[in-house]
Amino acid sequence: MKPLLALLLVLAVSTVHAQKFELRTARFSIGDNPAYSQLNYDDSKWSEIKTNVNWEEQGYPQYDGYGWYRFHIVMPTTIQNGNPIRFLLGKADDACEVFFNGVLIGKSGSFPTDKDGYKTTWDKLLEFRIDPTSKYIKWNEVNLISVRVYDGGGNGGLFEEYPYISSLEKIDAITLDPVTAADGKHSFQVKNTLNTPVEGTYSITCTDEDDLSVISKTDNNISLGINESKAIAVPLPKNKTHISYTCTFTESSTKKSLTAHLVLPYILTPKPGPEPKINGAAVSGVRINSPFLYKIPATGKKPLRYSAENLPAGFKVNPLNGVITGQLAQAGEYKITLVVKNSLGTVKKPFSIQCGNVLALTPPMGWNSWNCWGLSVSDEKLKASAKAMMDKGLIDHGWAYMNIDDGWEDEQRKANGEIAANKKFPDMKKLGDWLHSNGLKFGIYSSPGPRTCGGYLGSYQHEMQDASTYASWGIDYLKYDWCSYDQIHTKGDETLESYKKPYEVMRDALVQQKRDIVFSLCQYGMKDVWEWGETVNGNCWRTTGDITDTWKSLTSIGFNQTKQYPFAKPGRWNDPDMMIVGQVGWGEHLHNTRLTPDEQYTHVSLWSLLSAPLLIGCDLSKLDDFTLNLLTNDDVIAVNQDVLGKQAKQVRVTSTYQVWIKDLADGSKAVGIFNLGDNSDVIRFYWSELNVSKTQQVRDLWRQQDLGAFTNMFATRVPAHGVTLIKITAK
Repeated sequence: MKPLLALLLVLAVSTVHAQKFELRTARFSIGDNPAYSQLNYDDSKWSEIKTNVNWEEQGYPQYDGYGWYRFHIVMPTTIQNGNPIRFLLGKADDACEVFFNGVLIGKSGSFPTDKDGYKTTWDKLLEFRIDPTSKYIKWNEVNLISVRVYDGGGNGGLFEEYPYISSLEKIDAITLDPVTAADGKHSFQVKNTLNTPVEGTYSITCTDEDDLSVISKTDNNISLGINESKAIAVPLPKNKTHISYTCTFTESSTKKSLTAHLVLPYILTPKPGPEPKINGAAVSGVRINSPFLYKIPATGKKPLRYSAENLPAGFKVNPLNGVITGQLAQAGEYKITLVVKNSLGTVKKPFSIQCGNVLALTPPMGWNSWNCWGLSVSDEKLKASAKAMMDKGLIDHGWAYMNIDDGWEDEQRKANGEIAANKKFPDMKKLGDWLHSNGLKFGIYSSPGPRTCGGYLGSYQHEMQDASTYASWGIDYLKYDWCSYDQIHTKGDETLESYKKPYEVMRDALVQQKRDIVFSLCQYGMKDVWEWGETVNGNCWRTTGDITDTWKSLTSIGFNQTKQYPFAKPGRWNDPDMMIVGQVGWGEHLHNTRLTPDEQYTHVSLWSLLSAPLLIGCDLSKLDDFTLNLLTNDDVIAVNQDVLGKQAKQVRVTSTYQVWIKDLADGSKAVGIFNLGDNSDVIRFYWSELNVSKTQQVRDLWRQQDLGAFTNMFATRVPAHGVTLIKITAK
C-alpha cells in the first residue's frame, strides 16, 4: 500500500471536526530501525493497530522492546491560524520519540541505549508542537508522524487517549492548575504558553461542601505575557473546614473558558489521646525456627513502657521501643497479652502468635519506594522515609514494612553468581539490621526474568541463590515482578502452568530459607492469579495493572475488585496496587497527588474494605498533616487488619453511588458508601438492602464517633467522589 492509500485508511477511521484530526489507527511494526521515521519508507506491509490501547491487547502479548507507529496525514492550510500545530499523543508506555517527516520534534523518557539509561514516563500525557512556518511541513500534501516507543516490561505502546492533530487555539495554550505550596497556602496557577500575550478574566467561587452554600465569589481581569504564569490566591474563610474552590479563566478575544477545581484538605479524625492505647492487628504469623519480630504499635503520652505477659520461652520485649523478638520450635498458637503503660495508666491487649506455614495473616502495611523515587531509590532515601515512619508516629499505628522497589541491583553479579547491590546501597545487611532494631521490616524487589522492569538484573536461573542472599540480608518481603519473563515465557503457551512456573521456582527457593519472606506476586492479574496464587504460596498478588494518582485510575481499579473477594483470606490477599496519597512522582520531581481530599478518603476506605495490602507510595519525610491523619486512623486501619480476613462485597450499585460491606471478626460489619458522582449528594438505603437486621448501631469510622441506633434505613450526605465509612452492629 502506498502512503496516499495509507492516508485514506487513517482518515477513514479518524474523526475530523473543528480542525481536529483524531488518529484512531496507525501502521505498526515491532523492532527498531531509524528508517522507520522517514516519509519515503514503505510501510505497506505493516499491520494496522489502534492507538488508544496497549499493543499487548492487539496481537503482541508479552512483547517488550521497541515498536513504531506511523501516521500519514494531509496537513490542510485551513488549520493555519498563526499558532503552533499541536500533536497530542496520549500516553506512551514507557518512553518515546516523535518524528515529523523524519525530524525529531519531541521525546519523553529515555531508552536503554541513551547516556542516562532507561527512564520511564509512561504516565505522562504527551503534547508536542510544530511551528506552522516550519519548512518541514508539506501543506495540502501527505505528511508523516512516526512514534518510536520503548517498553521495558508489562504493557507497551500508545494508550488511554486517541492521538490527534489540531491548530492550537488560544485557550489550548493556557493552563490552569490548583497549587498547594510547601507552606500550605493554596492558589490557582494560570500560565500562557503562546508566543503572544493573552488577556482574560477569572472568577473564583468558594463553596461550603457540607451544605453547598456559596461562601464568596470574586471576578478580576488578568494579563499574561509570553510564557508568563501568575498565581491567583484563594481567600480562606474563617471557621470553615470542608470548602472547595472553582476557578474559571475566560480568554477575552474568543470568550472560551477553562475551569479548575480545588478542594482544601480537611481532617476528620481526632488526634490520639494522651492515655496509652495499643493499635494494630491482633495476630502475627511465623514459621517454625524462623526469627520472629513484631513492634507493639501504641500511642499515648511519651515515654511509653512496653511488656508482654505469657511470652513463649526465649522471647523478649524491648521495654523502650516495644520490639518483640524470639524463635519457636513447635507449631501452634501462642496467646500472649501486650502491655503498654505511661504516666496516665496501663492498657492491655490480647495477641496471638500463630506458628505454622502461613505468613501475613493480616494484609502487609508499610511503604514502597516506587511511587515516589522510581529508579532513583537509595539507602539515604529509604532511611529518611524509615526515620519519618518512626518520628511521625506511623509505626505506632501498625505500619511496618520498608520496601525497596526496582533500581537497587548492581550491573553485574559477582564471580560466583551472587546478586549484589549497586553503590546506592553500600551495605544491605547493615541496613536490614538497622531497620529490625527499630521494629521495622525490610522488603526488596526482583523479577523472574533476566531483567527487571527498569532494566536491572532479575533472578532468572539464580532463584535459589537470590533467595539465600535475601535471607542473609534480613529481607522480610519480596515483590516479584513478571517484567522480562516475557522473554522466557514460551510464545503461544497460554496454559496456566506456564504462568505459574516462575513463581513456583521462587516459592521453592523461599521456603528453604531459615527466614520468613512474604511473597508478593506482581504479574498484573494474568490468568486470574487470585484463583491460583495460594498454590505457589503467594501471600498477596497484584490483580491489576499499575495505578496512577488520578480519579479515573483509582475508580477503574478499585471499584472493579468484585470477582476476587472469595479468594481473600488470612495470608492470601488481593492487591490492587500501592497507595497514591501524599507526594508522588516516580522519580526526583515529586508532586502532590492529583486526588482531591475526598478522593483520598475514598482511596483509603476502599483499600481497607478490600483487605488490600497497604503500601504507602509517597515521600514520608514530606508528609503533611492531612496525609498523616489519613494514614493513622486506627478505626479505619482496624477494618483492613481484621483477623477474619474477609474482603468486602459490592452490594449496591447505581449510576452515581456504590455500597460495599465487609464482615468483621466481632460480628459487626464495615460499610462504605461511595459517591462516584460529581456533586455532593444525600444517599439513602434500607438495612434490608444490605441483608442485615432492621436496627443497627452505627459508628462513623473516620470521625471516630458513635452516631446512635438507626432503624430500617440510613441516610448520609457524601461529598463528590467521597465516602462515608461506618461500622454497624446489630442492636
